[in-house]
Formats: sequence, C-alpha cells, structure tokens
Amino acid sequence: MQPDRASVLAAIAQEVRGCKQCRLHENTTNAVPGAGNPNAEIMFIGEGPGFNEDKQGLPFVGRSGDYLEKLLRLINLRREDVFIGNVVKHRPPENRDPLPDEILACKGFLDRQVEALNPLVIVTLGRFSMARYFPTGKITQIHGQPKFDEQRAYFPLFHPAAVLRNPGLISAMEADFHKLPDLLQEVRSRRAAAQKPPDPPETPDKPVQLSLF
Repeated sequence: MQPDRASVLAAIAQEVRGCKQCRLHENTTNAVPGAGNPNAEIMFIGEGPGFNEDKQGLPFVGRSGDYLEKLLRLINLRREDVFIGNVVKHRPPENRDPLPDEILACKGFLDRQVEALNPLVIVTLGRFSMARYFPTGKITQIHGQPKFDEQRAYFPLFHPAAVLRNPGLISAMEADFHKLPDLLQEVRSRRAAAQKPPDPPETPDKPVQLSLF
C-alpha cells in the first residue's frame, strides 16, 4: 500500500529539519520545509526563508506572506488550499541570494515534494525558482506566461517581496494571478484527455447473405 501524500510530505519535512548538507543550517533557528494542503492543485515555490520564516519554521509568514494571501483571496483561495515551499529550506544569512551549491543541496527535497503533491500548476515566485523551470528566462519578459508538459503547467510570477518594493508591479501581478483559475481548468482538461482510453477500432458491419429468390 502506498503511503498517503501527507505522510510522505511529513517524512520529507523531518529530513529537512535534520539536514546539514550545506552551510545554510548554521546559525538558523528553524528549517522551513514547506507547508500547506497535501492535496493542493497549486504549489508555490519561492526563494528561501526570511527572518520571520526562520523564527516560525513556516514559509511566507511576513509581509510577503500577507501579500500572497491577499492575492489568493482575489481568486477565492486561502493559504490552506495551496502548498508553499522554497528553493532552499534554511534562511540564507542576511537574506542574501542562495548560492548554486545551496540550491543543489535542497533540490532533492523539492523534487520529492513535487512528486508527492503532483500539483496541476507550479507557480514560481521570483527568479530563483523560475530558473528551475525556465533556465534562460527573464522574469520581466515571461511573467504570467505558462508552459506545459505532460503533467502540469509551470507559471512564472514576480516574487511578492519584489512587488512590495516596487508598487508599479502590482497591476501586472494581480492580472497574472487572475489567470490561475483558467490555467487550472486547462490542466484538468489536459490530464483528463490523456487518461481517456482510446476509442475501440471500428469494425465493419457483418455481411448479410442475400436470398437467391
């Protein structure tokens, strides 16, 4: 019997809390494995924990988290409806950018979370999570433009912190968020079509023996 999603995600979180694969665990208060609905259709991936996240062990609980919740309300969703994670699971010192080896050290955890959740849509928040799926993309050029594979859509958005620093991005961020319901429905339709069994081949009508009289 396969373990349920919640159990798998809890096991990954426990591993993250004990992880010492890179320097980021040093001088932090809590790991931030990620949190949310194990049956979420949408997974958000940010950059890394900040001060408030490090203190609480939860993702997006500061001003960026408040803004993310406001954006979710625009499309009638709550934090409890989605899953939120980060590219790195411990706070980088002074909130500096995560380094390539630190991202690589956390990659296996994030890969397993994606596999366990199997979300319809992965929303990348900011350039570091965007680079995971759009390695040559520039966020100012591709935000709000999804790409698809056999399983899901990948949807690059600005990081909420960047929007808070630059209010001129608010209208673009809200417009992008409003695309999410239609994007979810499109992926549902794609998955349903992929799972539909092929129509049986047509068989010719059985010939009828004509009477000689």
